[in-house]
Amino acid sequence: MAEQRFFETMGFEFATLMALGAAPYGLAEAGEVISTASRITDADADSWFDEWMATAERCVAQAGECEAAGHLVSARWLYLRGSFYMGAAFFYVLATRDPSRELGTWHRHREAFNRAMALWPTPVEQVEIPYADTALQGYFLSGGEGRRPLLIATNGSDGTVTDMLGAGVLDAVERGYHVLVYDGPGQGQALYEQGLPFRHDWEAVVTPIVDWAAPRADVDEGRIALCGWSQAGYWVPRAAAFEHRLAAIMVDPGVVRVADSWTRHMPPPMMQMLDAGQTEEFDAYMAEGMKQMPAIALEAAKRLEPYRTDSLAQVLIELRAWDLTDVAGQVTAPTWIAAPEDEQFWPGQSQQLLDLLTGVDRKVLVPFTAVEGANWHCEPMAPRVRAQRMLDWLDEVLGD
Repeated sequence: MAEQRFFETMGFEFATLMALGAAPYGLAEAGEVISTASRITDADADSWFDEWMATAERCVAQAGECEAAGHLVSARWLYLRGSFYMGAAFFYVLATRDPSRELGTWHRHREAFNRAMALWPTPVEQVEIPYADTALQGYFLSGGEGRRPLLIATNGSDGTVTDMLGAGVLDAVERGYHVLVYDGPGQGQALYEQGLPFRHDWEAVVTPIVDWAAPRADVDEGRIALCGWSQAGYWVPRAAAFEHRLAAIMVDPGVVRVADSWTRHMPPPMMQMLDAGQTEEFDAYMAEGMKQMPAIALEAAKRLEPYRTDSLAQVLIELRAWDLTDVAGQVTAPTWIAAPEDEQFWPGQSQQLLDLLTGVDRKVLVPFTAVEGANWHCEPMAPRVRAQRMLDWLDEVLGD
């Protein structure tokens, strides 16, 4: 896959490829994506936000017109595309001239998604899952009548529930699985409405979900699987190390040490400063350095936000606990791990995770290559290829 086909800024390029890859699921339209990208000034967060929002608002306005005229199928897909495009715009809103638009943009994105789900051709149940002293919001998509296997789909560090539809969710529903997508701590509604930050011990999230799902009359409690992409490549095996009711887990990619995506390009003196506890000095140096690295500066506030801090030093200290080295051996569920060629964030860690799974009898590492157009983190231009391989494997495991 050719790099920087649309933008020199890698974050802009990757998000654009993700949008094109989402087209087969109806989350985007290739022509709308290419037209929008052509109007964006590279490395300009305001241009990115404004143009994606313009495309999104046009879709939502057309959706309303179609719904009012009784064209409900058209309205459904337009609402869904509007939601997806708002999600794309939303990622860079904190780097724009008016960061205060963040919450309003998120609300507009989620409202469009809810309108699409209300018009969905198969049942979609908006659910609340008891968690600590509150509840997590999710969507239960039915794979059909009767008692069926359940796939719990876990998002990464910055995606939306709309994105998850193209991350295997719709494929699984088509195969007859019930699927639950949810906002965990640090994600979506849990972050923006409840102020819940990320946590490393994701078993504290997954166990309440399994507790909630297993008693349902329509769920086969012996066939509950858990999947996740991007940073959830850490959260899913972490949860499975402690929650042993899972019949299978799937991750794309495998992540052993989350911090590596932040630190592997940092100069040794910066890491020595952090190790010495010089957090204020570390943050000051990073703030100065970002003036020379505009691409990183564009994403910095968004990347820090789910940790509920504006200190990179504090995040890196927190991430020392985000390491599967000492717990991966406790995983027992059959495990599927994607290993995309040219993985940008956690290169080599899919293989490392496989090697650490000493308690798993049935495990597989699945390569995705540039020849197939399926390289890069989470295979942005080949989601159908990924879903086919992942779900064929899950069919076999749960069918045994």
